[in-house]
Amino acid sequence: MNIAVPERPPLHLIDCEADAITNLALQLEHRQPDLTTLLLAEIDRAEIHHAEDLPTHVVAMNSYVTFVDESSGSRREIQLVYPQHADIEAGRVSILTPIGAGLIGLAKGQSILWPDRDGHARRLRIEDVRSGNDH
Repeated sequence: MNIAVPERPPLHLIDCEADAITNLALQLEHRQPDLTTLLLAEIDRAEIHHAEDLPTHVVAMNSYVTFVDESSGSRREIQLVYPQHADIEAGRVSILTPIGAGLIGLAKGQSILWPDRDGHARRLRIEDVRSGNDH
């Protein structure tokens, strides 16, 4: 039996961030194997760039991202951060959460079908991306 996997949009990552995220994912391998697998697969399929060559409006670490969860219609603005800077009350979401892992590397206007904490697929659509330096 073949299970159809939805086609995923192209991703763009900064080289040093891809390395850092890979290391973080590998540290989680025994505690969160599903998230580790998802993150490593996303990094593996991404186009890797030097920071100065990253296309505009692409979600990188410390970016401010406005996205819509098309399943619920809810719209959120978050900042994507490394785990030590996460603070959900302040809108800083860790790369090591399902939402953080799903948003990294996407560009404004793209959407992805991505599992939430409960394993339900949600379509996340990027409305806006701003650099952490622009805010």
